[in-house]
Amino acid sequence: MRAGGTGAAVAALRPPGSRSAGIALFFCALVAFASYDAFCKKMLQHYPAPFVNVMRYLAVGGIAFAVLLRHGDLRLWRAPHKRWLLLRGAMLATVATCFMTALIWMPLAEATAIYFTAPLIMVALSPWLVGERVRRSRWAAVLVGFAGMLLIVRPGSDLPRLGTLLMAIAAVCYAVFQLITRRLVGQVAGPVQYAYTALVCLVATALPAPLFLPAQAPGAGAVLLLLAGGACSAAAQWLLLAAFERVEASTLAPLNYFQLLLAVGFSTFWFHKPPDALAMSGMALIIAAGVYLARGR
Repeated sequence: MRAGGTGAAVAALRPPGSRSAGIALFFCALVAFASYDAFCKKMLQHYPAPFVNVMRYLAVGGIAFAVLLRHGDLRLWRAPHKRWLLLRGAMLATVATCFMTALIWMPLAEATAIYFTAPLIMVALSPWLVGERVRRSRWAAVLVGFAGMLLIVRPGSDLPRLGTLLMAIAAVCYAVFQLITRRLVGQVAGPVQYAYTALVCLVATALPAPLFLPAQAPGAGAVLLLLAGGACSAAAQWLLLAAFERVEASTLAPLNYFQLLLAVGFSTFWFHKPPDALAMSGMALIIAAGVYLARGR
């Protein structure tokens, strides 16, 4: 339900220039996300994926703890909807594990493009998970987006099957994560959601990590570098929250695909793995479908 008066009141409460500041913060978040993905791709040349993952969530968990201290309540067990919070955290932990592992074999651009089918999957799942009705035009956009993914993972594309499968699982789990987040809006405070997710992800990534330690123990500088990467990931989340406090989601959602363009740039100029013409065509279809769905028509 739209409430024009409420929207006008909220807009009036925003400080001057907050809209442009929100958009700038959102682009900073996308740059941080894309940079962390490229950073992980580089680190995976030296360290096992579970080890990189647990270092990430050690940093994120520390930041989440600090946020809870500021929030004033560390009693997570008293939060409402604990089952949904645990499931939300488990979904993101699965995303992190599958995405990180897939990057061992997948080119960054193609991996990110498959991951960006998550909004399409979210639309496809919404009638069953949140009871939303999906119009025919939106179903058509979903099909166009999936056609784009098929152009990327087509036979003869030389993409590893295991990596492709893991990235597809990551996309599905991220779609479920987003739907659960939508369900919890207004029912669980943002810092509590953030802390629950960080804690679940830390536990889930810490369990396999002892079995996949680096052959040589990393030095203090390498540990600090990995923790700094995790802090970059956490900062991206907070930049995102700050952007949504200033600008409505419908304005920011189509801009998400700037991250896919950044991934293409990193893949091409840093890793020297440019996507071919058919893969680029597939990415264009995914972007077009995603932007259409984000505009809410």
